[in-house]
Amino acid sequence: MRRLRISVISYLNTAPLMWDFEHGNAGSAFEISYTVPSQCAAALAAGTADIGIIPVAAYTTVPGLVVLPGVAIASRRAVRSILLVSKVPLENIRTVATDTSSLTSVALLKVLFAKFWGGDPLFHSMSPLLEEMLKAHDAALLIGDPALRVDRSRYITYDLAEEWIRHTGRPFVFAFWAVRQEALKQCELDLAAVFQQSRDRGLVPENLAQIAKTWSPKLSLSEEGVREYLTRNIHFTLDEECLDGLRLFYAHAHRYAILPRVSELQFAPETVKS
Repeated sequence: MRRLRISVISYLNTAPLMWDFEHGNAGSAFEISYTVPSQCAAALAAGTADIGIIPVAAYTTVPGLVVLPGVAIASRRAVRSILLVSKVPLENIRTVATDTSSLTSVALLKVLFAKFWGGDPLFHSMSPLLEEMLKAHDAALLIGDPALRVDRSRYITYDLAEEWIRHTGRPFVFAFWAVRQEALKQCELDLAAVFQQSRDRGLVPENLAQIAKTWSPKLSLSEEGVREYLTRNIHFTLDEECLDGLRLFYAHAHRYAILPRVSELQFAPETVKS
């Protein structure tokens, strides 16, 4: 059996998910490549990857995908790494530069404007260089590690997860693991168990400490700041409350013609735990 190809986001928030693949035995069964969120989805669509941690928006446009249950990149509070950074108050925003690496966050931003904030700004996709983005735009959407580096004292900032939760009372899911149906049929592994176990081990305190030590200098954050982000701001379980929030997001995004309609999520089988 050939090794399955995994496409994964090269951000801090995937580090716990990849623990077994980078530090354990799971990596021997897979080929791993790192990229940005939008390219994870593109690799699955092109068939150059079998499994990817994809933005939830991509699930609406890439056919033949099945969700691996139980694991997500989600938030139940302010997420810190998905920010609308603005030079002007929200009601005065007319133009927004959006991070080229984002899919779901752009869709979420459009839902927030259409459903909750009001206004109809123009969106322009750009590389995530904040000063360049703000030269010709009122605001900029940054995701992932670039957002964590923003000096919030210099700008007006809106945390998109916090805004979603404030208006809906539900968590927000940004990404989950998805596998191509063709690859799933050929796979003998219990993929759900493999990916859930890797997540669980990545969140063990001593392993989180190692992740924090590695990532702290990369992001110019304290080790405690890294640990707090991974344990308080990010929620790594695709539970029923998150699924409820995800379905609501899909419904709003379809209503405002932002994303295609999702009839129902399709999940890979998982072993029932006794």
